[in-house]
Amino acid sequence: MLSPPTMETLHALKLTTLAAAWTAQQQDAAMSQLGFDERLGLLVEAEWLARENARFTRTLKTAKLKLSQACLEAIEYPARRALDKALIRQLATGRWIAEHQHVLISGATGTGKTFVACALVHQACRQGYRALYWRLSRLFHALALARADGTYARLLATLARVDVLLLDDFGLAPLQEAERRDLLEILEDRYGTRSTIVTSQLPPAHWHEAIGEPTLADAICDRLLHNSHRVMLQGPSQRKEKKLEA
Repeated sequence: MLSPPTMETLHALKLTTLAAAWTAQQQDAAMSQLGFDERLGLLVEAEWLARENARFTRTLKTAKLKLSQACLEAIEYPARRALDKALIRQLATGRWIAEHQHVLISGATGTGKTFVACALVHQACRQGYRALYWRLSRLFHALALARADGTYARLLATLARVDVLLLDDFGLAPLQEAERRDLLEILEDRYGTRSTIVTSQLPPAHWHEAIGEPTLADAICDRLLHNSHRVMLQGPSQRKEKKLEA
């Protein structure tokens, strides 16, 4: 039995789960059949799992996902969606993040673009990557405010640091001059070093036209379309179908 000072030391070292697991072992008669190395291994594993779960919870909270419940296991693959299951399985490995690639998700309203995107971010958080969700229109508004109060560079630096940046609802409205330049700044900071997910009702072939100014459109599309995975969603609105089912 560990002495009270030793238990206090474990708590001081923030090994609270290990201490609790030790107490649980002492109350389990079956544990007496295990050797010292096996019991120590179980204690270390319990502490590691607790820390990993806490890290994942923090990372997911920081990501500020619109759909925090979205996960890859909850994605549905009916034939009408034409969603490539093999591609999703490939993206689930996280290799695209390690290689600083992008994911571009397009489809009509209600087809589940944001859900799939949030599920990919959820998986990235599981794998230890830092992520952040922004609805693009609100990000542009935040950048305009940051430019006015002198925190523009700080916000850009925050966007540049996260491993996976999810930009939701690109192309809903024509971009203004400042918005085009802001988007280019964001993508330029991340190009070749971080990964970005973009959702849009417009297929990527129409993004150049949606951006507007040809020179900036060339630069933005070059950074987004190069080295990217395309996810195309089809079929009717899932929101309408679920409403009818209800």
